[in-house]
Amino acid sequence: MKRIALLDILRGFAIIGTLGTNIWIFAYLGDLNLVFGNALEPWWSSGDRLVQTIMLILVNGKFLGMLTLLFGAGMELKRQKAAREGYAWPGVYIWSCALLLLDGLLHYIFVMEYDVLMSYAITGIIVSLIIHRSKRFMLTMMVIAGSIHVIGVTGITALLAFESGSSFNGMDAITHLYASGTWWEQAMFRLNNFGFFRAESIAIIPLNVFLFLLGALLMRTGVFSNDESGRRKRRKLMITGLAAGIPLNLLLLVPGGVMDIWVRYISAPVLTLGYLGIIAYGLEKGLFPKLFQRFGEIGKMALSCYIVQNIIASALFYGWGLGLGGRPSSLFILLMWLGICLLLMLFSHLWLRKYPLGPVEWLWRRLSISPSPRPGSTSQDTTL
Repeated sequence: MKRIALLDILRGFAIIGTLGTNIWIFAYLGDLNLVFGNALEPWWSSGDRLVQTIMLILVNGKFLGMLTLLFGAGMELKRQKAAREGYAWPGVYIWSCALLLLDGLLHYIFVMEYDVLMSYAITGIIVSLIIHRSKRFMLTMMVIAGSIHVIGVTGITALLAFESGSSFNGMDAITHLYASGTWWEQAMFRLNNFGFFRAESIAIIPLNVFLFLLGALLMRTGVFSNDESGRRKRRKLMITGLAAGIPLNLLLLVPGGVMDIWVRYISAPVLTLGYLGIIAYGLEKGLFPKLFQRFGEIGKMALSCYIVQNIIASALFYGWGLGLGGRPSSLFILLMWLGICLLLMLFSHLWLRKYPLGPVEWLWRRLSISPSPRPGSTSQDTTL
């Protein structure tokens, strides 16, 4: 089966967009109080804060939602391949999730404390036991997971509203470590504080389940297909996502950061659907073909680029590297983000000219166990 170009391009945008949020965490040396809910410096207090707020309105949670949704779409393709080639589901997919869990653990310890791969691995196991069931059952699980998520996030938001001026504790110790500690000291710190830093990965599992299943259903209903029906469905998603998502994400402007968590985990995934439609529309109209090609190349080696971009950001901002972190200007942070994006485009372009897979994807393929199809079945590569 041929690769779906739109999926690669969307995945490339998702990788770059996710860095658009994470770059602030790297630049501020892990101080979440400077990234989210900065009550001491509201968005109108300076041009610097205004630029940061606009950037976060555009990217915070939106592209993570897209990456999550695409993971579910990819899982549906793998399920379809299993059915087509006649081997059991989830079967070997559980081994793939175990590899992702190990990859996420190593990435968490040695690179970044807010890595999402471990959460994806756990979610993948859960959803793999649901995805082969009926559409009605999948929708029921989506309602349950979505309800748990909305109730939980709304409850946290209400608590924040009653505790005006609340902040994340312990940030000074973290920023000091990232400013002056060695790479090994930082890795051991993440390992010793595993429970604290992994709390978010556990908390977002209901949202991940919802988005995985949504991505699978979108794939199943032909939203990503290159025909008129698929284009029509994507335009509906674009209109709905933008109409609902833009006002919901403007809640980020509420003073004191009260709505920051609500926007990141509820408003953002709504706007994700609008972004999906916009990117697909641009591809259909042939806008910026070379740029879309570069994003598609990043998408083809998404896992490699995700790891590389976080390593580069760590080396730029942390004390064991160039030590550029602390309180740099928003313009400087955006320039660093743009520079990393260009490096990823160059890296993926040059690599794919010589090799068919990214380095991590190649290793993944070598470690994966290929199931044996039943006699008489056909085998098609759907590596994503």
